[in-house]
Amino acid sequence: MAKFKLELSSKARKFYISCPKGLVQRLDHCFEQLEMDPYYGPNIKRLKTRPQDFLYRYRIGEYRVIYEVLKKEIIVLIVKIAARGDAYKSI
Repeated sequence: MAKFKLELSSKARKFYISCPKGLVQRLDHCFEQLEMDPYYGPNIKRLKTRPQDFLYRYRIGEYRVIYEVLKKEIIVLIVKIAARGDAYKSI
């Protein structure tokens, strides 16, 4: 399987830049795993929001990374990084 390229949306990038150092390390580990295989893992689950969207979530404690896999471009697009209570609003 080819290694995926990771891209962050503007909202996700803004959150990543402003979050605490401990969370940055956990997010970096998450990003490494998503580059290798964004479909399977103990913290990965496909969201059932809208059937036409192929959104997934990666759980990091109380935080969620919401992402979309673009198969043709071999890209994992990080749509949103947020606390669990806010993660699923407006996606």
